Amino acid sequence: MVFNPQQPYNDLPLLPPKIDLESKAVLKRAIAANRALAELKGAGELLPNQAVLIQSIGLQEAKISSEIENIVTTNDELYRAFANPGGKAEPHTKEVLRYNDALWHGFDSITNQNRPLTTNLFEELFQLIKQSRAGVRKTPGTKLANSKGTIIYTPPEGEAVLRDKLANLERFIYAEDDIDPLIKLAVIHYQFEAIHPFTDGNGRTGRILNILYLIEVGLLDIPVLYLSRYIIENKNNYYSGLRKVTEKGNWEGWLLYMLKAVEHTARTTRERILAIRNLMQADIEKVRTKLPKIYSKDLLELLYRQPYCKIRFLEEAGIARRQTASHYLKELTSIGILEPFKYGREVYYINDKFLKLLVE
Repeated sequence: MVFNPQQPYNDLPLLPPKIDLESKAVLKRAIAANRALAELKGAGELLPNQAVLIQSIGLQEAKISSEIENIVTTNDELYRAFANPGGKAEPHTKEVLRYNDALWHGFDSITNQNRPLTTNLFEELFQLIKQSRAGVRKTPGTKLANSKGTIIYTPPEGEAVLRDKLANLERFIYAEDDIDPLIKLAVIHYQFEAIHPFTDGNGRTGRILNILYLIEVGLLDIPVLYLSRYIIENKNNYYSGLRKVTEKGNWEGWLLYMLKAVEHTARTTRERILAIRNLMQADIEKVRTKLPKIYSKDLLELLYRQPYCKIRFLEEAGIARRQTASHYLKELTSIGILEPFKYGREVYYINDKFLKLLVE
């Protein structure tokens, strides 16, 4: 049947695809991607406290993933808002923070609650991102257009149809087959985007599903591999790859794109982790040498949970009471580790070198 972008794609084929996914070129790239991912996993284990890393990198993923959907905020606005939960923030910033909440909800669900990757969890992620009680689409009319307004894809319609296709996706995720997990990841990502089960937030939900799947199959222990930066830097190839699977059945091109995204992202993330570790170790030695009276492991780790620090953070962590906490932060400023920044009545102490490593 000829694909018609104007008509609901209710004939979206079920998984697995009825072709050999593991061509010679795909397998070669899958080997390289798996090696890079294993090296990334090892780098994460080098940190003295992985919580130091995952919160800050997770916030950057939330920011960049949202930018793909034209939801843009600044690093300054994002980290200030994150440091003031419940405070005033721009609507786009709040939406980015909701993405971050959804990411951690998904991580907690599969690691601490042992929940599987199912439609119920996908709906919860969508609801957190969009602050909505809605679930899988019930009404028709969803169409995807390009920048010129031309309809390029009409996803399947009808709640029963969508749920059937999502149930098939669940079975594929947990099927006992010999498909390389990273090849499978690419297929899962295409299928979820093609089903397009929600009225909005499908891209962000799908990108959270990527990282949860990698953790579910044991390729990562913590959520640190995020493909959003690669996607936004190669946005045309991303959307072109999706369309070519739909219109021409070109799975190989899409698989090669996604495997390259995993390999490149794993390598750059590993480099970032090692740079953060080196910076953290340098700061530890600097404080031990120049400020031995205030040095503590907990204090230094707190400075790397996120780049913006406040007196209250030290109080809440049980490191020091307010007056002593203020003194600590001023001392850290005096040796160049932190930079004070006043916004309204609030004073933030910014770990500027750490921030630069996160956003570069």
